[in-house]
Amino acid sequence: MQHLDIQGPFGLNLAEYPNFIQFGVKIFDGGLTSLFACCIIEQNLKELFHLKRIKNMNDPQIRKAFHTVYLQEEHKDSNTLVVDELGLEHGACRADIAVINGHMDGFEIKSDVDSLVRLSRQILSYNAIFDHSSVIVTACHLEETTRMVPGWWGIISVKDSNSVFPEFRMIRGALQNINIDNSAVVQLLWREEAQEILFSLGIRGAQLRQKRSILYDYIVEMFDPFELRQIVRESLKKRRGWRHPEQRKLGDD
Repeated sequence: MQHLDIQGPFGLNLAEYPNFIQFGVKIFDGGLTSLFACCIIEQNLKELFHLKRIKNMNDPQIRKAFHTVYLQEEHKDSNTLVVDELGLEHGACRADIAVINGHMDGFEIKSDVDSLVRLSRQILSYNAIFDHSSVIVTACHLEETTRMVPGWWGIISVKDSNSVFPEFRMIRGALQNINIDNSAVVQLLWREEAQEILFSLGIRGAQLRQKRSILYDYIVEMFDPFELRQIVRESLKKRRGWRHPEQRKLGDD
């Protein structure tokens, strides 16, 4: 039999199922013959495609749905910035999704094809920066993730549904982080942004040409924690030309 590549819903190659006659579709060497029989066929197809979707639920699927469904209002708000793959600690870690308005919220995605190997390290990075942190997690990681994340982290479960997008359910709401590290927050700024802030305070010349870590130290010294976080948030919201992150491969957590 020749190889057939017959694409069905959700990227399912129907040619992988030579006994598909039981679902109302028969595959021959020459092509595909559809048998329009009864509602049972339609239901069987739905069940097969549903299982396929659950098996393949990954970060891009979850991310797209979360933006479209869960963050719908944030995207509509002109005073809110929603960013994918926000670099933390100069890129040592990335927040899957960051929401920045009057505070900074971080969301970490753990899909069926992700591991939890790096989660402990990611938790430390989120803890240093975000006002609120949450993990979006599929059923296979829910129990272990719940044990790993701090009690003030939010937990959002995600599972496949019969609708276009997966279903999200709030298991636990995120609480305010009381241990933010201002030295980590200021590192969200690009060098030019740090220089602009210092210039507005009257700093000129050689001081502005210091290495980046020293510029950050100046800013931390000159502002109280509340003001510093506000200035960083506003700088991020004004930023243009965000560097587009490299698309992560499936399984890369």
